Amino acid sequence: MAYDPNNIFARIVRGEIPCVRVYEDADTLAFMDLMPQSEGHALIVPKVAGENLLDTPPESVAAAIRTTQRIARAAKAAFGPPGLIITQFNGPAAGQTVFHLHFHVIPVYTEAGLRLHAREKVSADVLEANAARIRAALLAE
Repeated sequence: MAYDPNNIFARIVRGEIPCVRVYEDADTLAFMDLMPQSEGHALIVPKVAGENLLDTPPESVAAAIRTTQRIARAAKAAFGPPGLIITQFNGPAAGQTVFHLHFHVIPVYTEAGLRLHAREKVSADVLEANAARIRAALLAE
């Protein structure tokens, strides 16, 4: 499959589609998942085009991993979950639905199970409140 420069994440990176931003640097963007599996679910994308882990330049993958680690630490500090899932899919058979490399940081809580992936949208107010908590934790680093 050829990379589609009009995929939703590429359009978010270019500022054509709004998102609830958590963190941004020269190489990556982190934002809240519109259909989170749990409270605090964030996505991290490299700004360089790449469909998945296998065809994205290594420097962009490394930048995305650094940001993923920062966001995971901040989500842990902000929400206090006993666990985190950090995941990344490669290809439709593996569950990839947006064909721009991205990592999920999903807090896991013992009292609540995970919602199904990409099924139920959450209000912008809830997403913004969760993003504010992660941003505050990033500032406290």
